[in-house]
Amino acid sequence: MANSPWISVGALAEGFRPDSNSLNETRDLDGRSIGLRFVDGETVEYRFIRDKNNGSIELPGTGRYSARITSLRSGICFIDFLPSDRPRSSMTLLLDLETGSALEITTTLPTEPDVARSLFARVRNGESLTPVDIRFRPAILHPAPTGTAAPTPGFPITDELIGHRIRYRYSPTELYEHIYLNPNFYTWHCLSGVEAGLGDTDRCHYFKLRDRLYLFIWLEKIVPTLGIVTVDLDSLRTDGKILGYADNGFETLVNFPIGALAMPATFTPAPETV
Repeated sequence: MANSPWISVGALAEGFRPDSNSLNETRDLDGRSIGLRFVDGETVEYRFIRDKNNGSIELPGTGRYSARITSLRSGICFIDFLPSDRPRSSMTLLLDLETGSALEITTTLPTEPDVARSLFARVRNGESLTPVDIRFRPAILHPAPTGTAAPTPGFPITDELIGHRIRYRYSPTELYEHIYLNPNFYTWHCLSGVEAGLGDTDRCHYFKLRDRLYLFIWLEKIVPTLGIVTVDLDSLRTDGKILGYADNGFETLVNFPIGALAMPATFTPAPETV
């Protein structure tokens, strides 16, 4: 019997790492404290610290965590870290420093028994096909930026990527294409690299951050994997991260940065609703 072509997320990270097109970190938040007020009324203050070249985020009462902070477009910050008090989880913050909108994304990877359940069992029980769990908490910056209209919590869901087929060059060796099918699903295909020839159709989420700037999130069902990226169709760049298990065990997480040069290929308008 041939070996499975599917690889661990740790092996994927090794394939993406050499000469990656991911962004360098921004220093826009160094030394700042930023409060978020969530729609449930809770307010949390984050303090951003940089020790030499390493960024970190400090949460009162919980501690300091190593964080990656990038900005694909001026005023938009992507912050990602692994909170030690939440096993198997990552936290991602999207901040618009100009409008005051913000979004917190908490992702939790499944346990081994969760992964072992068949897709049919999930369908029969009316569950999502992917065992990866994701939670969204819309928020606003507190206090809000001065001189702007009252901020809107979170970012709007969008259909503006639907119908696009885009190729993404993550490194000299890694090339993928995405086809954005509908509000719930997209198809990916690895054209070259460590997953060459593999492809699937997976659950996804789309948010609009600015004009032609999007937040795209996908959750895979074969190998438990989460991807969160910002996609800028003006600069034709992306930046974000992939989360999964380092190997075929269920103990060690890998949470690695990704970024790509975007190459739009085709666009198919959605058919008119009858």
